Amino acid sequence: MATESAPPRIARELTIGQLAERSGVATSALRFYETQGLISSRRTSGNQRRYHREMLRRVAFIRVSQNVGMPLQAIREALTRLPEERTPTPADWAEVSASWRADLDARIRQLVRLRDDLTECIGCGCLSLESCMLANPYDICAREGSGPRRLLEDGTPSDCASGADNPPGRCEP
Repeated sequence: MATESAPPRIARELTIGQLAERSGVATSALRFYETQGLISSRRTSGNQRRYHREMLRRVAFIRVSQNVGMPLQAIREALTRLPEERTPTPADWAEVSASWRADLDARIRQLVRLRDDLTECIGCGCLSLESCMLANPYDICAREGSGPRRLLEDGTPSDCASGADNPPGRCEP
């Protein structure tokens, strides 16, 4: 008569090493996530961390969010909307990703502008490159402020985008 072995017991809590192995995230990153309030653990009487299994899903949520370029502050805000006692659901992810859509779209537009303008103009309005006279005639971007005006977050200033043919001195601050 063959004896059947019992199915493996699934631990309700994981050590930091187990969480690192299962999630593919270094223990140092897990400690960092914890200090940033992104994940939590309890301490044993020997002061060792123990993570609920649900932290696996939270760590995955963090990693995916980082992979799409979300800063830790946005990830933290999203995780505060999720109850710690359960794993994020597909509905949770849909709500969070919808709230990030406008930010991601703006980042995409900025990266496309950067890619398209990188070889011709650095967007600074300095007229130090030959092609700047074509992209920023008479330094029209200077009135919008210092720095790379054409490549900053909200995009191109009004005259800078149109490449309007402005007379010298029109756009001086």
